[in-house]
Amino acid sequence: MILEKIKKPNDIHKVSLEDFPRLAEEIRSFLIQTVSETGGHLASNLGVVELTLALHNVLDFPQDKLIWDVGHQAYTHKILTGRKDGFKKLRKEGGLSGFPKRNESDCDSFDTGHSSNSISAGLGYVRARDLLGEKYTVVSVIGDGALTGGMAYEALNNAAELKTNFIIIINDNNMSISKNVGGMATYLSALRTAETYTGMKIGVTKTLKKIPHVGTAVVDTVRRTKSSIKQLIIPGMLFENMGLTYLGPVDGHNMRQMMKLFNEAKRVEGPVIVHVLTEKGRGYEPASSHPERFHGTGPFEIRSGKPLAEKKALTYTDCFSRAICSVAEKNPKVVAVTAAMPDGTGLNQFRQKFPERFFDVGIAEEHAVTFAAGMALGGIIPVFAVYSSFLQRGIDQILHDVCMQNLHVIFAIDRAGFVGADGETHHGCFDLSYLSMIPNMTVMAPKNGKELEEMLKFAVEELDGPCAIRYPKGTACTDMEECDKPLQKGISEVICQGSEIAVLGVGSMVSVCQKVCEELRDHKTARATFVSVRFVKPVDTCLLDQLSKNHSLLVTVEENVKSGGFGEHVSAYMEACHPEVRVLPLAIGDHFIEHGTVDSQRVKTGLNVQEIVDAVEQSWADLVHNKK
Repeated sequence: MILEKIKKPNDIHKVSLEDFPRLAEEIRSFLIQTVSETGGHLASNLGVVELTLALHNVLDFPQDKLIWDVGHQAYTHKILTGRKDGFKKLRKEGGLSGFPKRNESDCDSFDTGHSSNSISAGLGYVRARDLLGEKYTVVSVIGDGALTGGMAYEALNNAAELKTNFIIIINDNNMSISKNVGGMATYLSALRTAETYTGMKIGVTKTLKKIPHVGTAVVDTVRRTKSSIKQLIIPGMLFENMGLTYLGPVDGHNMRQMMKLFNEAKRVEGPVIVHVLTEKGRGYEPASSHPERFHGTGPFEIRSGKPLAEKKALTYTDCFSRAICSVAEKNPKVVAVTAAMPDGTGLNQFRQKFPERFFDVGIAEEHAVTFAAGMALGGIIPVFAVYSSFLQRGIDQILHDVCMQNLHVIFAIDRAGFVGADGETHHGCFDLSYLSMIPNMTVMAPKNGKELEEMLKFAVEELDGPCAIRYPKGTACTDMEECDKPLQKGISEVICQGSEIAVLGVGSMVSVCQKVCEELRDHKTARATFVSVRFVKPVDTCLLDQLSKNHSLLVTVEENVKSGGFGEHVSAYMEACHPEVRVLPLAIGDHFIEHGTVDSQRVKTGLNVQEIVDAVEQSWADLVHNKK
């Protein structure tokens, strides 16, 4: 096997061009086999095998810098830089990350995980290179879906000032996670129809250069002017009008064509865009037919493509999907907004039932928030369904455009807390902190799937300002469904009344806290009061006042960073109003948590049952000792 010869960076330079197609096949087979066992991002990686091979052919690592936007398509890059053996533990604790990581290899130039930032990072590298007088090539790869993110255009606008080399590759597969939408998708689609352009431009360039004495000068003039060859063929060229040289489109599975174009791009002074057409899921029929399903997949059976673990129980996403369809049937003002994640956030059913009330704005979370604000001012009730880690991008808009105006915008925040294998870039561990700090915001966290549905109904029917409902990834908890006291704003639910110790669980931690209280009773430590917080903001100060009368220790448990979280808010209130009561806030410490299983991540952060019990008993023992 040719693949066995790839042991370290740049070994690919020893492979003959005739062997590249076979190497591509071997890499695809390896990826399919590996991801079928470990899970991971398959469709996106299958689509860029030839593109990655072509890039590695013309670049030298780690001297040259290759920055992958998002980074879930970097598996081939990892293989070609000597990490093939590490794929046995892909996305597992202590194993390879599913994304580029600088601490993994010096061939990974930038830690990635979110979209639309690769051009900015690459431009920073270029400026640093030129300032220090160094010589290396910088390549940023960005998908057509990520080009809907405003940050990409900020970077392109800035890059247009460059007078030195910078290569930007648009990996155009007409997909982000779901089908691309919007003006940029339409624009790139039009460019795809001009496949003859690349050959024409290169041919004309070669012909002009053959003209004695003046040929090269003519070519340079054409490149510098807005009346370039491209504009003669396709009017209104966005990129070249911005001052960026445009090359393409080129077949992203024709390695020789790409190598030729990349070498041409290396010779261009200034920023150059290379438009590459790829097919997501290429080489594996189930993935090419269902790229959304194979964007991020668990282990699967190779022959059929079917998941090895059949889905049985409802997920929190399923519960949300059911709930938003239910409230929308009753209230025609309810609409759904997504940032290119209709499937991941559970909005596909809503889209089918209410197509005129469904809005996919593309990968543009900031825009989505302010778009929702405008809709709210127009008399609509928008529900923005979004992953917690992606909502981080819209903090300014939440604060300034929604909360400052006290608008009725509902944020359905999926993947809150730990997410497991995707690791630190995708954990939703900060939302309680940044949302709780903003005036007018109401923050809820359901203890189970049933309560999630009730909270969405409550948010639509009972609230009139901004609110957020945050819930975790995975199977919806069905415990304590009998505990269904009607929701009241800012009121917690006391599930079990005790004394001395009170355990206050937030959302995903409520079921864990239930077991903690059982352990405390079994150990005869205390008959603890057990509380489901429900409302992280506003804090239920009436309950805290009541608990202070016959409790000496309050324990708060949340799958969120400690800083600015629920526990710190409780601590501040108790310190001000009931300083005699000790507060033990249990949350995630001041560090990022890498990929692994959710269970292992909870153990690492002290948020599993045993660690919580030990912490409570130690704190209680210290308290009793100090009283003596």
